Amino acid sequence: MAADLPGEFDVVVLGTGLTESVIAAACSRVGQRVLHVDRRSYYAGNWASFTFNGLLSWMEECKQGGQSSAEEATDWGDKLEEGEEALVLSVMDTSITNLEVFCYASEEPEEEEKEADASRHTPAPVQAEGEQDAQSDSPTCPQEVPEGDAPQEGQGQIDGLLQDGAEEAPGKDEEAASPETSQAREVQGEEPSANPSPTEVKKISYAKIVKEGRRFNIDLVSKLLYSRGLLVDLLIKSNVSRYAEFKNVSRILTYRDGKLEQVPCSRADVFGSKQLTMVEKRMLMKFLTFCLDYEEHPEEYLDFTERSFWDFLQTKKLTDNIQHFLLHSIAMVPPETRTGEGLRSTQYFLRSLGRYSNTPFLFPIYGLGEIPQCFCRMCAVFGGTYCLRHSVRCLVLDKESGRCKAVIDTCGQRISCSHFVLEKGYVPEERRKGAACRQISRGVLITDRSLLPSETEQQLSLITVPPLEPGAAAVRITELCSSTMTCMPGTYLVHLTCLASGSAHADLAPVVSRLFTETPGDTGAADAERPAVLWALYFNMRNATVPSTASYDLPANVHVCPGPDGLLGNDHSIRLAEEVFHRIVPDEEFCPPAPNPEDIIFEGVGPQGEGAGIGEPSQGEDAAEAGQEDDVKTEAAKDESLENAGSGEAAGQESGVEAQEAAALPSAPPPTPPTDE
Repeated sequence: MAADLPGEFDVVVLGTGLTESVIAAACSRVGQRVLHVDRRSYYAGNWASFTFNGLLSWMEECKQGGQSSAEEATDWGDKLEEGEEALVLSVMDTSITNLEVFCYASEEPEEEEKEADASRHTPAPVQAEGEQDAQSDSPTCPQEVPEGDAPQEGQGQIDGLLQDGAEEAPGKDEEAASPETSQAREVQGEEPSANPSPTEVKKISYAKIVKEGRRFNIDLVSKLLYSRGLLVDLLIKSNVSRYAEFKNVSRILTYRDGKLEQVPCSRADVFGSKQLTMVEKRMLMKFLTFCLDYEEHPEEYLDFTERSFWDFLQTKKLTDNIQHFLLHSIAMVPPETRTGEGLRSTQYFLRSLGRYSNTPFLFPIYGLGEIPQCFCRMCAVFGGTYCLRHSVRCLVLDKESGRCKAVIDTCGQRISCSHFVLEKGYVPEERRKGAACRQISRGVLITDRSLLPSETEQQLSLITVPPLEPGAAAVRITELCSSTMTCMPGTYLVHLTCLASGSAHADLAPVVSRLFTETPGDTGAADAERPAVLWALYFNMRNATVPSTASYDLPANVHVCPGPDGLLGNDHSIRLAEEVFHRIVPDEEFCPPAPNPEDIIFEGVGPQGEGAGIGEPSQGEDAAEAGQEDDVKTEAAKDESLENAGSGEAAGQESGVEAQEAAALPSAPPPTPPTDE
């Protein structure tokens, strides 16, 4: 297929990370001819999610420098014309460094694991006909449903969450009405008890983790979606939300005085908190109400615009409890952050409350790597061409104008294009300007239980750990349960992230040793209360900085996407994607809503029942439109009940959200539905 690519496109995109995928989808949506390639064998680049076995393969690639087998030297001298020169791209991926792996689980299966496997493969005894009749005549007794088989929280598609406003309490009817949830449960298996005691925790061997490796979806980058962030708004506006499912982050925790505490977010949380006195509760509510519309009270903060947010909080006579919650778990900024930025971060957090739950965050089921793939799918539906394990070896530059005229791929084919988009890892070192990028320290742990077990259900938690010593960085932890489809039942997947000052293991080891035990099976009282680490991965990842055309010595029609940053949200990537899109097509709308499948009329074909078979697509469009029609028909089956995303959101705000926001913090007026209605 790669050898038969057309010789001309409007836009060629190299890399399938989030920013590149959004740009490709937006360009394809407005009629641009898009070629989207990646030298890797998987989508999403450094935003990818892997099964456990896939992660092991990725680690081997990183040790080899990230060079694909397709990156072979190609002679392109005969592809250049007079007045042209070649700009060779980098074939080595250096964005991942200091990779270290630790296995603390036993290598061999435990005896109980072997017995469980044997029992699953033992056929049921065949009963005689008379015995069956006798049993059928005997009275039946009601069977008690084990606690671990209780239905878990509903897992509807994001369009359902966005339209209904708040996620309702799950029930048997809801579970039965959700075929996708039932299928997911069938693959994932029944959940164990959400909160086993230390004596109930089953030992899990490394062999068991490898065997159940397909049940893991491990993200390279740990992020969440603010419910009023740019990414959620874009998912609604473009109708890409139909391709993914999301869960609410159910609680926010912070580490203080040697223990984990729940952070009060909504009004109900604040006044129900046991960590705060009544005076502190009123004090906190007063300050949060001010932060929601702080721009209208400049007299409160103008004198502190050049001073730190920490100094500003101290002048408000807030207690240590409240200052800790505000700084580390709500604003989530370092103490030295300027006051204006701290207030904006606090306001951003508060305005996302109550839209779907009592926390501001959503997490995509099956991992963050689903989101770039959703936009790739949108691009393909509107005619984009995709090719993995395929790359671009060099750009063809016009010596006179300095613009990129074409690219030469790894097969030696010359492809003309008007614009070229690539991820930063492909830019040669000699073409990069400015100081070197900082690094992010990342840790991925598989543990045997939650950091703070819940008595009712499994929790999806965001945990903030302030610097444990002067000069250290704050650590952000996301703990995922098996209902997110990111780990096998009986385990938790824990992501740790901080700004790097050394290797990832050196940066994160102090936090891991405080919160976890790395020796499963210890019988000490202190260790028995902490989750055991079964397997751990540490690595450093390049921290994306704000790009500008001055940062790279490249032609004006070559656009660079820097990759993931160290922030919790995704606004930077979406803002950059929109900026690049408007450089490519200045007069077009960014990701306009996709039409409903039943409203799509292909060229030469009338609506259903009218002119069927009259006229045929042109020869060049036949294959592309056939692929589009198949995808659209497939989505039509999923989206029968999908209403317009904007109107659905408004309806949700009038019903479910209205009730929740009555118990939540005061919030800004709901945003205008991001659709044409």
